[in-house]
Amino acid sequence: MIFPVAGRGRPRQRHVPDQVSVAAETILADLTGRSVTWRHGTKGRLRARFCALRVRMADGPTQRIGTQGNQHLPGEAVWLVREERGSGERKFYPSNLAAEATLKRLAATIKARWICKQAHHQMKEEVGLDHFEARSWTGLHRRVLMTMMANAFLQSRRLAAAGWKKRIACPPPQPSMPAIRQAILDHLSRPPPRRCPHCDVVLELPP
Repeated sequence: MIFPVAGRGRPRQRHVPDQVSVAAETILADLTGRSVTWRHGTKGRLRARFCALRVRMADGPTQRIGTQGNQHLPGEAVWLVREERGSGERKFYPSNLAAEATLKRLAATIKARWICKQAHHQMKEEVGLDHFEARSWTGLHRRVLMTMMANAFLQSRRLAAAGWKKRIACPPPQPSMPAIRQAILDHLSRPPPRRCPHCDVVLELPP
């Protein structure tokens, strides 16, 4: 950031950057990616080529810079990450992780987004996250918390039924989440037992 000196008129009152903003693809064009494996999936290791560079995002307020026109002022320093997939497709991501973060941690954090999206989709489809209709933050917070607990419980039952085995070269563990949810609903809909299974005492049911 520099403080320009006006040739005429009123003096400038705001600092401006000494260079214009550059596209992410141009900044990382000369960097060579490195192969990174972030986790094991159902089809084996998940890997791609990544490269990263510390930059300052041009996401601040707009300001005229001499003859370059208006542009956004630089903000905080972040990581700019490029992913090169096997198909040749390139993806760019900003990350606010610490400056000492490793490339593997950057890749793992970026790819964790898929897990979050999958969990969000399952909570909407299986445990009713999208049924919330209130308008208070407290109500939303409680709804999300309860659906996360229900989703974690269903996942634990599903993995227990599958033997807690991580299958690398096989289909996902069975039964599925909808099957576990339906089994729990069927169990809850059964009439209560007439006798206690532990002490064999006859239970008195309400009329």
